Amino acid sequence: MKYHFKIHKEGKGFWAQCIELKGCITEADSMDELQKNMHEALNLYVEEAEDSRDIANLPNESQQVSRSIVEVPLDPQIAFAFMVRYYRIKHGLTQQQAAKRMGFETIYSYQRLESKKCNPSLRIITKIKRVFPDFSIDYAVSC
Repeated sequence: MKYHFKIHKEGKGFWAQCIELKGCITEADSMDELQKNMHEALNLYVEEAEDSRDIANLPNESQQVSRSIVEVPLDPQIAFAFMVRYYRIKHGLTQQQAAKRMGFETIYSYQRLESKKCNPSLRIITKIKRVFPDFSIDYAVSC
């Protein structure tokens, strides 16, 4: 899952803003530092939902890459958790409802799927696909 940042040169430094995510902005003194900062800013922005009903925009797959627009990949664990949350919200479910449909005994087991600490087994991925048939693992973890 890759987002797009527009890079700007200002004085001796650089700054970049994510095209798809309003408010996801970073700066640096060098391009190498800017690359690291864009990756960190993106991961923090997507990972830190204000509450379980908020969701960031998906990347714009038709966005063209150029000298001033670059792709920045989301960490796969954060992307996976984000996509689980995205599909839950898209289907109008609460975390409690999603947990019940997936057969979890407690909501806490489900909530781990929406956190970057999740390392889902094939059994868990199968449960996700049963509840959200349009969930794409390939899309979530493509780098």
